[in-house]
Amino acid sequence: MSSPRKTPTFYTVAWRWHFFAGLFVVPFMLMLACTGIIYLFKPQLDQWMYGELLNVPASSQPMHPADHLAGVVQQRYPGAALLKYQPPATSTSSSKLVIRHQGQKLGVYVDPYRATLLGSLDENSTLQAVVLKLHGELLMGKSGDLLVELAASWGVVLLVSGLYLWWPRGRGKLAVFWPRLSAGGRTLWRDLHAVTGFWGVLFVLFMLFSGLTWTGFWGEKFAAVWSQFPAQMWDDVPKSDRKALTLNSTEDKVVPWAVEQTPLPRSTGNHAEHNSQDAGSAASPASIRLQQVVDLAKARQVVPGYAISLPDGPEGVYTISVFPNDPRHEATLHVDQYSGKVLADIRFKDYAAVPKAVEFGVALHEGKFFGLANQLLMLTICLLIIFSGISGIIMWIKRKPDGKLGVPASPADTPLWKTALILMLLLGVAFPLVGASFLLVLALDALWQRLPRRAAA
Repeated sequence: MSSPRKTPTFYTVAWRWHFFAGLFVVPFMLMLACTGIIYLFKPQLDQWMYGELLNVPASSQPMHPADHLAGVVQQRYPGAALLKYQPPATSTSSSKLVIRHQGQKLGVYVDPYRATLLGSLDENSTLQAVVLKLHGELLMGKSGDLLVELAASWGVVLLVSGLYLWWPRGRGKLAVFWPRLSAGGRTLWRDLHAVTGFWGVLFVLFMLFSGLTWTGFWGEKFAAVWSQFPAQMWDDVPKSDRKALTLNSTEDKVVPWAVEQTPLPRSTGNHAEHNSQDAGSAASPASIRLQQVVDLAKARQVVPGYAISLPDGPEGVYTISVFPNDPRHEATLHVDQYSGKVLADIRFKDYAAVPKAVEFGVALHEGKFFGLANQLLMLTICLLIIFSGISGIIMWIKRKPDGKLGVPASPADTPLWKTALILMLLLGVAFPLVGASFLLVLALDALWQRLPRRAAA
């Protein structure tokens, strides 16, 4: 007499969804980890690749005013529009002026003591600019940003389902915390994959969530809810119809995440007669001098390393911003281009609790907060992500039949898993792109399972 057939467990269901999530997520996670490693070591790589542009001999003579340095650049690049000025962060640093010249965005480096040009770089073609575009939007613009966000969101599903699969079933308790190195074959790869995933799950979740805050859909909605400031901060400030986030791009961060949702002030001064001037000019004759903005930043005790973005059009403002390694020293100032009046001065102390946490998370994510040790910690997490992805691929190759995808079977008589359904609904609400794609995958999976039956009929 044959024994009764064993009722299928939810393990197979979790495995199936883990497989689907991994099939989509792993290529993206490998790309994000590899590009993240390159960006982690941006300070060292920049010094190695562009040291002759970034460094100058210290001198006892005073530095030239910013306007003089801008004039030197204008002589070399006639007709160029000055977009940004970055004063020297140290006594041995060069000044950097970002210009738009003949349709090209150039970073021009100048010796601030001797007012000599050191060279220039195409701002869109440096190693770090390309890596950032690949890391944030796959070099595809908005559609690439949405794909990266979708992959990161499904990464959460991958981790949650992976934790369920990791949970001990018939194994010794020690085996779930340490791989059975003597097992060999697919069992060894499974242990390596599961155990390293368990030990790294919190770190990987941190990387996913801190990265998601910068995405174009979820990150913007998250910021709109949590990154709020008292409205009275702008009671007596002329406001444009733009938000500060319009100053940011994937490769050029002008304002911090915490400030993105704030209204962008506009310049008025007493110079409305200049509103018909050419919007592409660097500054009108009535505008304050660039050096005045530098002096203002010093007077307001903005820490070195800040940059000054020049006004965009007749109503644009000077924006002083700094992204130090310690986010507690962040500062964002908007200055009227005609009167020199500070229209907004936003510091870390003005942030609410969630934006403060996000800014700390970003600093940790980028490996900046506590120096080389922070870089090495993030490098370890990136290597763990790479190993988890590769070991998952090896497991799949070892188990899948030749010529088939190797999708784990979905038993027809598995009862409704209410806990998993509720969890997926919560993830779908928290991450709308996951919810929409989850419904799509369900539909495709149902179609996939019906196809063989139709063929056999």
